[in-house]
Amino acid sequence: MERIQKLFELLAGISAEENARLARAKAIFADRDIDLDVLQLPACWRRKQRIALQ
Repeated sequence: MERIQKLFELLAGISAEENARLARAKAIFADRDIDLDVLQLPACWRRKQRIALQ
């Protein structure tokens, strides 16, 4: 399967530098655990109130 992938990359013109850059980007951004439960509330409900009600 990896051989087929490499052949496709050669045909498509994807260089080794492009693959290295993509791997580096994945290493930087993909390993973070993001808690998406926080985003279930609308942003306007998550913000702190700036104006005090009297």
